[in-house]
Amino acid sequence: MITEGILNINKPQNMTSHDIVGVARRTLGIKKIGHTGTLDPMATGVLPVCIGKSTRIMEYLDMDLKTYRCTMELGLLTDTQDIWGEVLERRSVTCTEAQVRAVFADFCGVIDQKPPMYSALKVDGKRLYEYAREGKTVDVKTRKIYIHNLELEKIFPDGEKTITFTVQCSKGTYIRTICQDAGEKLGCCGTLTSLERISSGIFHVEEALDLEVFREMNPLEIEKRLYASWQPLVHFGKVVTDETSGVRFAAGWHLPLQECQIVKAPTFAEQDFYLPIRAEFRKAYNVFAEIAGKEVFIGVAFYNETYKKLVADKIFYTR
Repeated sequence: MITEGILNINKPQNMTSHDIVGVARRTLGIKKIGHTGTLDPMATGVLPVCIGKSTRIMEYLDMDLKTYRCTMELGLLTDTQDIWGEVLERRSVTCTEAQVRAVFADFCGVIDQKPPMYSALKVDGKRLYEYAREGKTVDVKTRKIYIHNLELEKIFPDGEKTITFTVQCSKGTYIRTICQDAGEKLGCCGTLTSLERISSGIFHVEEALDLEVFREMNPLEIEKRLYASWQPLVHFGKVVTDETSGVRFAAGWHLPLQECQIVKAPTFAEQDFYLPIRAEFRKAYNVFAEIAGKEVFIGVAFYNETYKKLVADKIFYTR
């Protein structure tokens, strides 16, 4: 019986991310399932789905970058910043390809972005889209986001006033807001018309599981497609200890580093991430133990400067 693991699902259009979770719950017969990052209903692509104990890693993925491919239409403004909203305005498009390239060159590095009103972001305990549907406006503050790379693929193909680009960015980036902000800078407004998430951390669309195929798979076939809980935690360090120390650690003991083989240091122990991160992530380790001749994942630990030892944050191993 499947009790934990992560599935890389290729979300189709016209379904919410929560709908995908519902399909997974019914298919696997497990209630404790969640996804690692919402995709809008009309968006497609990578949606990692965590099962059972694996849902506990979701808070550790803040440093994962996500990659999207999208198309936008110039000269169109909607209330939702995408083609599925109510049209607010149409403008003529007179900008050149050179102007497009110049404007998009500014969308690089750490920038300020104002989340759209039609989003799931909460303000005073209420989601922004709930305010929007009630016709209310609230003060939405800008946030720092990070754009690692933005590549323009098609500009005005076949004379159409559309632009297709891929963007690799931090968690919390709204691609439709990039489209609207770029359109405003070009003086003609812009609206998202299609969106596909092609990667999220270690998960890529080429290996994603089509939903209808997933529905028809038996447990053994599904098990072969599962990622282990520790696999997405690539920014954490790795230590390996012996069975006795590993079992003690799982029972609540602190683990001295001298009782471990340090295989890998945390990625951001010495270097900075592009945005602020939790201090604990700079000293976070995936802890493994040699048990019955195999490396077994015990849990996630943070190095404690006071104790000079690894202290468990979450334990995954059970005997």
